[in-house]
Amino acid sequence: MTASLTHRGPDDEGSWIDRKAGVALGHRRLSILDLSPAGHQPMHSESGRYVIVFNGEIYNHNKIRKELELTVNSELRTQNSELIKWQGHSDTEVMLAAVEEWGVEDAVKRFIGMFAIALWDREERSLHLVRDRLGEKPLYYGWMDGIFLFASELKAIRAHPSWSGEIDRNALALLLRHNYVPAPYSIYKRIYKLLPGTVLTIDIDNSGSQSKITPKPYWQAKKVAEERVANPFQGSEAEAAEQLEDLLRDAVAQQMVADVPLGAFLSGGIDSSTIVAIMQAQSNRPVKTFTIGFHEEGYNEAIHAKAVARHMGTDHTELYVTPEEAMAVIPKLPALYDEPFSDSSQIPTFLVSQLARQYVTVSLSGDAGDELFGGYNRYFWGRSIWNKIGWLPQKLRNVMASSLCSLSPQQWDKLFAILRLKYPYSGDKLHKMSEILTVNSPEEMYRRLVSHWKTPSSVVLNAHEPPTLLTDRNQWAKLSDFTQRMMFFDMVTYLPDDILVKVDRASMRVGLESRIPFLDHRVVEFAWRIPLSMKIRNGQGKWLLRQVLYKYVPKELIERPKTGFGIPIDSWLRGPLRDWAEELLNENRLRQGFFEPAPIREKWTEHLSGRRNWQYHLWDVLMFQAWIEAQGHKLDLKGA
Repeated sequence: MTASLTHRGPDDEGSWIDRKAGVALGHRRLSILDLSPAGHQPMHSESGRYVIVFNGEIYNHNKIRKELELTVNSELRTQNSELIKWQGHSDTEVMLAAVEEWGVEDAVKRFIGMFAIALWDREERSLHLVRDRLGEKPLYYGWMDGIFLFASELKAIRAHPSWSGEIDRNALALLLRHNYVPAPYSIYKRIYKLLPGTVLTIDIDNSGSQSKITPKPYWQAKKVAEERVANPFQGSEAEAAEQLEDLLRDAVAQQMVADVPLGAFLSGGIDSSTIVAIMQAQSNRPVKTFTIGFHEEGYNEAIHAKAVARHMGTDHTELYVTPEEAMAVIPKLPALYDEPFSDSSQIPTFLVSQLARQYVTVSLSGDAGDELFGGYNRYFWGRSIWNKIGWLPQKLRNVMASSLCSLSPQQWDKLFAILRLKYPYSGDKLHKMSEILTVNSPEEMYRRLVSHWKTPSSVVLNAHEPPTLLTDRNQWAKLSDFTQRMMFFDMVTYLPDDILVKVDRASMRVGLESRIPFLDHRVVEFAWRIPLSMKIRNGQGKWLLRQVLYKYVPKELIERPKTGFGIPIDSWLRGPLRDWAEELLNENRLRQGFFEPAPIREKWTEHLSGRRNWQYHLWDVLMFQAWIEAQGHKLDLKGA
């Protein structure tokens, strides 16, 4: 099982087995802090009570170490006992000492970092699985043949002799809607993702009742959003910018601590430029920065990144990638992402990680800036659209939607051409507007906006979409503003299940640790206190974050339309990827598997003709088909 994760930890390996208790812990190490044997895992606490395997970093471990020395050593002096004897300077050793002093939950609440932890308590005979607050590090778990299995990636669980993987068709339907399988589900039945900010505890002596094992939250995004919005920041805009900058400087400083070479991803956008600027301001030598460029117009950010890097004086490396080099990544995707995952920016994310790993072992990124500070386009016009249509009677909106669909997208395009109105994908956008017109609530509109296949259960045979956070009102944050509700939904769904999955698997596949300063929970909690007027202003997002960045970088280097980190999948599917896609979308192949072929083939035909752009819908199906082909020999295709 650990051998399957060598890419996540190429530097060291270890295992510990308690045969009497029936517990085994395995670990692969990517050495970042304390490269000596003192950082080896599995690691035992000083008393021997706890054994831990842990993936991630605790950024404030030095502060916790000092707190423990003050607290514990004073107690030991009173008892005339020996003081703490540290074996090394790793964060893992500090974590164990913290658990011994404060207990699991109180210790975890003190940690600032990203982590997936398995902690065995030899005294209580219980296993604790813990995941970080925002979900940066992955942790899967489940029962197979009466054995409880857990790992950072599914491939490790599949390596166990008790493995028998049955595809969860309901999870496949969710994949087609979202382009990822949302937590707590996985693509397999009986295997789950531990939710962010939770602890799962298993008492080995009472583990027979598998259904009663429920994760317990120690940090709740819902509660944080509600409480911070209810108690907003009361200072001036200048004071808010200053406090945000102070928090980011501290978060970045903590995440720059490493015993190995360190750098950063730089796209030249607001988020990554802010992180790199603050890094460079706190570094006595040029920060190593990395960018991937594409020759295709509309997909290349490298020019902007180079200009920003030149201004800040970083040690910048850029790599322009040909379509052939990018497409060469596609065969690696099933093994890289381990369960079907269809955000096509997975390809440039892997390429920039591969580039960075040639020079550094740790790289900081600007991910999560959009979710926290209002960067996505839907935040600007989502509320505006609802305000314009929400008051209209449902029947009238249905009539309007039918009218928009009375002409095909290409007919609309011809009409606009006759009228000499230039509007790219006008027909497609009008059809998308027709879908929004029929919704019953702002939340339903958001779900439509973030959905690919609108009725995936009609495409996946024998599937029924299970409830998710987007359909369970009990999990929604009680926020009066629709834009804030959208930002909350993104923070607890799209961010952990898409963005963070994409970055973790791509970087760890090449043995690179990616760190995200915006996800320091102190920054997240402060972001929710910032009034919306300081985030979105005059139709533009990240207003307050821009004020911080302008202290380091001139506006003219930053102010430009937002560019996604993508690749031209739409044209590639009509060109160099056509034969590959045609083979995977063959009607007989679809029919023998999990899909109803007709709607898929219809979209494929329309896409090839150029009448519609169905790249996202098709990529969802293609990534599953490629994945099932790569993993099929290991699967039990029951009901296929």
